[in-house]
Amino acid sequence: MAIDLPPDLIELERSAWAEIQAGELTVPTALAVHEGIAAFAEEAQLPRLDIEMGLKKVVRHAAEAA
Repeated sequence: MAIDLPPDLIELERSAWAEIQAGELTVPTALAVHEGIAAFAEEAQLPRLDIEMGLKKVVRHAAEAA
């Protein structure tokens, strides 16, 4: 099942992924992603884990998602 993720949530995950790769993930960035996932999951009435997995696939494994 493909989830239509909002662009702002994808951008948050991209920022977090860049910070992770640089070894500089901050609490505010991680919290923003977590809260964004939780809010979207509630709004879409989907499991938070499904949202998180789909988001990571789009951002971290873009070649596989395409």
